[in-house]
Amino acid sequence: MSDLLSTSVTGLLAFQRALSTTGHNIANANTEGYSRQRADLTAAPPQYFGGSFIGSGVRVASIERIQDEFLNLQVRTAGSESSRLDSFYALSSKIDGLLADTETGLPNVLQDFFASVQEVANDPTSAAARQVLLGNAGTLTDRFHFIDGQLNSLNHEINTRLGDSVNEINVLADNIAKLNKTIVQATGQAGGAPPNDLLDQRDQLITELSGLVSVNVVPQDDGAVNVFIGNGQALVMAMDARPLSLVTDPADASKSQIAHDGGAGQVIISNQLSGGTVGGLLDFRREVLGDASNALGRIAAVLADSFNNQHSAGMDLNGDMGADFFTMPVPQVISNKTNAGGATVSAAINDASSLTTSDYRLSYDGSNYNLTRLSDNTQVSGPGPLLMDGFEVSVSGAAVSGDSYLIRPVGSAARDIVLAITDTNRIAAASPVRSEALVSNLGNAGMSQANVIDASDSALLNSVEIQFNNPATNFDVVDTVTGTTLAAGVAYTSGGLIQYNGWQATISGDPVAGDTFRIEQNTGGGSDNRNALTLAGLQSESLIGGSASYQEGYGALVGRVGSVTRQAEINSHAQTGLLQHAVEARDSVSGVNLDEEAINLTRYQQAYQAAAQVITTADSLFQTLLNAVSR
Repeated sequence: MSDLLSTSVTGLLAFQRALSTTGHNIANANTEGYSRQRADLTAAPPQYFGGSFIGSGVRVASIERIQDEFLNLQVRTAGSESSRLDSFYALSSKIDGLLADTETGLPNVLQDFFASVQEVANDPTSAAARQVLLGNAGTLTDRFHFIDGQLNSLNHEINTRLGDSVNEINVLADNIAKLNKTIVQATGQAGGAPPNDLLDQRDQLITELSGLVSVNVVPQDDGAVNVFIGNGQALVMAMDARPLSLVTDPADASKSQIAHDGGAGQVIISNQLSGGTVGGLLDFRREVLGDASNALGRIAAVLADSFNNQHSAGMDLNGDMGADFFTMPVPQVISNKTNAGGATVSAAINDASSLTTSDYRLSYDGSNYNLTRLSDNTQVSGPGPLLMDGFEVSVSGAAVSGDSYLIRPVGSAARDIVLAITDTNRIAAASPVRSEALVSNLGNAGMSQANVIDASDSALLNSVEIQFNNPATNFDVVDTVTGTTLAAGVAYTSGGLIQYNGWQATISGDPVAGDTFRIEQNTGGGSDNRNALTLAGLQSESLIGGSASYQEGYGALVGRVGSVTRQAEINSHAQTGLLQHAVEARDSVSGVNLDEEAINLTRYQQAYQAAAQVITTADSLFQTLLNAVSR
């Protein structure tokens, strides 16, 4: 009887545990990260009796956690990439909407500005047209400031979100380390049996961590796991969490960077991180935001430079040479905080049409300075000054080997461009020089109006006469203010270019000996519109990178951002599908199926009841035996 009773008791206890496990599964059917569990039953060791082995019941070998580490890895990987693309797409959409919107973008105000320049050319004496020009110029600079401010706001948002993400990563890492300790202790106390629910909790934390940054998980023999990020930086080592920190970029104080302390001091690892929300933020800042800010700045710098150059070649209503119309932005030079030397570095734009959208790094190796274009690592070297891509870098003072400087030729141009004049009379719509043929000329040759090519020439406004000799196949050029013969016996070619004192003109036709042409200051030329016409013509010139107009340069920027945003949207949607597929594959193995659990519940309940019935039978037999003996 005892054998029958003990055997039935093992079944009762085993099925009771199986029922408890099933109930646990049902209770956690909607618990995030929970893996279903199964009571693994095995026959108890048989006993040898009466020449044969007789079964001694059943026992629970283990409570198994049903999960597939490969599927878990796929979920973490797909989730990390999905989070990266989601954050990248969300931020790119903001820039795309900002630049492409007709109410917030640049094309409309740029068009209005040049339309008002054309109105001044149509009526250069109109005070109203001149006032409209200044008003539209102010609107244009305000729009540059607005867009640049929005881009800077995005940069601040990235810094803030990086800080929040670092805090979340540190909390998760600390919790994983604590769970490692608990799991190791529990495993030891249970003689090696795994604490399934704790393992689920740790896996869920790791999954959440992978949504912030890509991780690599390495299991240890004692049940703990090590978690690595970046290029192998340890975030969790068994029971020790090694927190990240947010630091100011020593090369650019406007950017926050992520640093890791591996025991030998903090090291910035932002460029080594990928995946997750953090990867998306860093990729956006590196691939989209910086380029957009610099592309906008290049348009502002080229506009200010080209418009100023032409405006200074004109004459205003006061009879003075034109001044700068816009304040010309100055390149940023940012000294690295780790520099030990005392060198002073400055940069200046000398050819705006050659400017690129890249930033540059100036470094000193102990003997030479190296100026590197960061977009492709193209480099020029020397003792300085250094010329590259339309700007010049000058150095004074003594640098120390290893010192470096960030050069941003156009990074702040959209912020710094402002209208430099407020007086409508100072708009230089006229040309400062005019040309004419003397009425005494006998030939049929005519002279074009002189164009200014060098407004800085000190003799630009001096009266100059071109006097044809006998025979009229050559001429002399005489500065009548100084009495100096600038050139004598110059061979005449009809339509040939003639240029002196910072102006140029052409003479066409057949002159005769003694014919004279005069170039002089455009006194009283208030109704002259030649410089305004040239200013209006700048709108269609290829000044951005030497190949695009202002509008085309801006259109290219909008096109690049739009293309990146659209590609990010497509990739984000596709990755969401891949993540869903990975989750479904994992849940098909690890997830709780309530229908299956209901069947198990019925099956184990029946088995439990049957085992209880066996106990009842054993008890009945035992009572019969007792009754027989007691007689």
